[in-house]
Formats: sequence, structure tokens, C-alpha cells
Amino acid sequence: MEKIMYGAVIEFLFLESVKSKQTHEQLLKVYKDSSPSLTTVYDWVAELKRGRTSLVDDPQKGRPKSASTPEIISKIPDEIVDSVHISHGTAHNILSEIKKIL
Repeated sequence: MEKIMYGAVIEFLFLESVKSKQTHEQLLKVYKDSSPSLTTVYDWVAELKRGRTSLVDDPQKGRPKSASTPEIISKIPDEIVDSVHISHGTAHNILSEIKKIL
């Protein structure tokens, strides 16, 4: 079951004034091992008590896990050539060596 669906069940039971522990027990009874943990149920209920209405995750703050896109990667040699005044061939060789290390 998708995370959003669990959230919907938790929200429904929260609106029915079912306690978090009992909500978790009902989820376990129906969904068995695939049900969310008790901690997750407590987290959902806390969010609902704070007035959260969306079941979709908010965008994450901070630095993205990866910023490597084909467009960015294709610009790297030009950036290096422009900033250190070396040929495209030399930039390619340096990047190839770095890639081997990573």
C-alpha cells in the first residue's frame, strides 16, 4: 500500500478520535507486515494535530542529493576551459582522470 493511502487511513481514524496506538493495531491487523511503524503513526497524528491537511510530502529543504544532469555535465568542460585557460582536450583528459578516481 502506498504511503498516501496509509496516511488517509490514519487521518480517517484520527478524525474518528481513535488513539494512535489503536490506529496502529488496526493497521497491523489489516495490512500485517506492510503497515507503518507505531512511530510513523505517531508522526502522522502529530502532523494532523498541527493542522496538516495534505497527505502528499512537502518539498524537502536543503541541498538536493544530486545536481548532475546531462545539461550540467555537458557545460563542465566549457566552464573549466574558460576559467583556467586550457584546451578542450586537456579538460577532457583531466575530467576522465577524475572520473576514474570517483
